[in-house]
Amino acid sequence: MDPTLNIYKYLASQCQLIQKEEPFESRSHGFVTISRQAGAGGITIGEKLTDYLNKELPGKCFWTLFDKNLVNQVIKEHNLSEKILPFLKESSISEIEDILDDLFGLHPPQFNLVQCTTETILHLAKMGRVILIGRGAPVITRKIEGGVHIRLIGSFQKRKSHIKEHFKLTDKEAERFIENEDRGRAQYLKKYFNEDIDNPLLYDLIINIDTISYDYAALLIGNMVVRKKNLENSLKRE
Repeated sequence: MDPTLNIYKYLASQCQLIQKEEPFESRSHGFVTISRQAGAGGITIGEKLTDYLNKELPGKCFWTLFDKNLVNQVIKEHNLSEKILPFLKESSISEIEDILDDLFGLHPPQFNLVQCTTETILHLAKMGRVILIGRGAPVITRKIEGGVHIRLIGSFQKRKSHIKEHFKLTDKEAERFIENEDRGRAQYLKKYFNEDIDNPLLYDLIINIDTISYDYAALLIGNMVVRKKNLENSLKRE
């Protein structure tokens, strides 16, 4: 399905809840954040998790995955030009390049773009029933109740095999891709949030894809979300 259509469906269902003035307490505000090493199957697991949660925790608002389509939501929410798409990647832009681009008006300062992305992530997490991949989501949302924060890791060889198959790359291309992506994601979190992406305290669960399949990973995460929601509901009834 078109990711943009998923966004529209999600926002439309949220609007319906607001228009019907459904009590805030009765709405599901659970969400999941996924941090991942390159090639660790973040999108694949996220898609499987979305299907699982829509079956186990059905509602008027669909559970929706935000990864690449998160960028489209940032642009829409902040009325930004689509020309900034290349600059909304999880990679670090040098201070000099940032300043020069700002002076010549090529795109907003990188910190402004990160701030826009951060605001959108916070809005989505507070609305709930979303799976947010990357862009510092575990750090940004850690003070919001109802979240489950996941880190996906795996051996270089396992991840290289996945990248080769997914993008039809050679060994060298896949290796370079993984190295660049992992470095960029680590720099993004360090530069803008002063956090170490490998800090285990940022996550509720770290999954090793060498020993756990994508299907089982989605099941593990899904069960955590369902159990957490059931526990919250039982505490409200007491």
